[in-house]
Amino acid sequence: MSRQHHNGGEPSQRMLRVAELVRQVMSELLARGDINDPILTSHVISVPQVRMSPDLKLATIYVMPLGGKDVKEVVQALESHKKYLRGEISQKINMKFAPEIRFRADEAFQQGARIDEILNSDKVKRDTAQPDDEADPSA
Repeated sequence: MSRQHHNGGEPSQRMLRVAELVRQVMSELLARGDINDPILTSHVISVPQVRMSPDLKLATIYVMPLGGKDVKEVVQALESHKKYLRGEISQKINMKFAPEIRFRADEAFQQGARIDEILNSDKVKRDTAQPDDEADPSA
């Protein structure tokens, strides 16, 4: 049995711990404004999640600018500074190998909004509504 993936492909504790360290360092770098880029300095960027590969050699960093504006431009700007950011992450985290990093837009907010929209739709409300006479089965 693999040590990295147990319980059907779930990340190991080590993967989760390293991902959280990378997320904290990345958030700190963005908050301090260490990157000289007009796109990055004009946006407040959150790092909601980082996922590590099982061998800890690849970190996928999910980012979202505040308000969800200019997502593509922000991801492209971060990709263009990948070498600098990887160096900063490797200095702050004591690992045998500095992980390669890649940036992706975090889609969790849009997925949550779509789910809310579906749950609040007339069709779902109609299907879940109960007639008054069935509301109390003990009567």
